[in-house]
This record gives sequence, structure tokens and C-alpha cells, in this order.
Amino acid sequence: MNYFKGVKAAFILLTAGVLILSGCKNKDKPAVNGDKLREYAGDLINKSLYPQAIREYQRYLDEYDIDSRERANVNYIIANIYFDRVKDYQQALAYYLKIKHLYPESSLMEEVNKKIVACLERLEKPEDAKQALDETVQYDQSKVQKKRPGEVIAKIGNREITQGDLDFEISQLPPSVREQFRGREQKLAFLRDYVATDLLYNTAKRAGLDKDRDVIEGAFQAKKSLMVRKLLEDRVANKVKIEDSDIQLYYDAHKDDYAEKDKDGNIVREKPLSEVRQQVTQDLTRKKYLDEYQALIERMIMAENVKFYENRVK
Repeated sequence: MNYFKGVKAAFILLTAGVLILSGCKNKDKPAVNGDKLREYAGDLINKSLYPQAIREYQRYLDEYDIDSRERANVNYIIANIYFDRVKDYQQALAYYLKIKHLYPESSLMEEVNKKIVACLERLEKPEDAKQALDETVQYDQSKVQKKRPGEVIAKIGNREITQGDLDFEISQLPPSVREQFRGREQKLAFLRDYVATDLLYNTAKRAGLDKDRDVIEGAFQAKKSLMVRKLLEDRVANKVKIEDSDIQLYYDAHKDDYAEKDKDGNIVREKPLSEVRQQVTQDLTRKKYLDEYQALIERMIMAENVKFYENRVK
């Protein structure tokens, strides 16, 4: 009797083990075709959904059994999203370095080395950039495969510019300007200007103008202005909230400012809020912005113990 119980127990354990292994095997098998997932991720890039595209490409790397060449290519795509689209040069550098160290035989290495230098320059690490440039190894560019979604519409030497690149650059323009580049001819004109700017920049850099004192000072001032603008967006503009009740109160307190007046400044007709609502909203927004700005500056003056010696100003 004990013998049959032992056999039965062993059978149950064996069956359970088979089921567990079978379940693990099924669990490890991706539910989506790899090519379809890559196509989906590429479409996310074209729709400017960059974090989502990165997540799907990373999923492709984590869940699919792909060779080292393919892994290098996908990591390169992720790196380029961070570099070209998100402007996150730290993350981009991490992925370029990953390719350099894990896939050194990749045909992408020349482009990877250039991007590493570009990342280090943007992160203001000139010594590291110089060292990376010195370490650069030349590779056969004919082996470099297409990396970004979209048809190639121009080439600068071996660098490809795709339709996706063009659409992205246009999307970065202010809305009022962006509207001017909807047609094919307008896009072609933008593409030519874009290429011309790159050619001029490359020529200026080869001429050593990146080390020119005026250029360095101008770059510093431009960076300073951009940093201030970003700070004001975060700590001033984002705090300005306008409610309908605020608009009504502001209008009631400044009705005379929006009324029709004769040549002597006498009120001829009071305009209702519905007629001047847009102007009232703009004026109120401007006032709230200036109030927030002034409050921020006052806090900073107090924190930094600033002193003004007005009597010394001549």
C-alpha cells in the first residue's frame, strides 16, 4: 500500500513539474510578433510619442531573443531618440556607451563615437569630449544601416536626414511659424535651409570658430537667457491661474478702462464683459504674471541678502 502511495506521490510531483516548466515556457514566449512591435515603436516616434517609443523598444530588447547586431541597432535608436528628440544628453550618452562597450563590433561604431563626442560637448565636458574624439576608430560607413523611421530625403556626407527628422524639426517651431510649412514646396525650402545651416555650422567648427571669444561669450549669454526663461516658466508662468470669477472681479474694478470714450476722455458707453472678455483676460494674466515675478524677485533678494546703494549711482 505504501508503495502505491509513493508511486502516486511521485507521479503528482512529476506532473506538477511538467506543468510548471510548460507554464514558464509559455510565459517566456512574447505574445506579439517582434517585427510588429518594432513597427509600432517606429510609429510612436513619428507621432512624437517619444517616452512610449523608448518603452516599447526597451521591451523589445528585454523580451525577444535577438542577435547582437540587432541589439546594437535598437539601442542606437533609443540613444538617438534621447539625443535628437528628447534632448536628454545624459541618457543618450549612456546608450551610446552601452553600444561601444557591449557591441564593439557593430557597424554603427563610427556614428556612435561621433554622438558620444556630441553628448559630452553638450554636457560641457570638453576634456572628456577631446579624449573621446582621440579614441574614435574609423569604420566603413557603407555598413551602417538605416536607423530612424521614415524615408531618407537628404544626405550630408554619410549622415541621413529622414522625413521623420524633417517633420520633427518643423514641429519644434512656434505654432504661427509652423503653419507656413505645411505644403510640399514649403517643406522643401525648410529642408534646404536646414541643410545649409548644418553645412555652415560644420564649416565654422572646422575653422575653429567654436573657440572664438565672441562665440563663447554669446553662447554663455544665450544659455543664461534660456535658463532664466525656463525658470520663469516653472516658477512664475505655471503659477498664474485665471478663473472666471477672477475675470469678472477684474472687469468690475476696471470697467472704465474698457469703456468707449470721447476725445475728452468722457465715457460714452460701457462695454459689457462679453465684448471685452479677451482683452480683460490678457490684462489680468499680465498683472498676475508681474505680481508673481515681483514676489519671486523679492524672495530672492531677501535670501541672497542683496543690498542696493542707490545714493552711489550717478
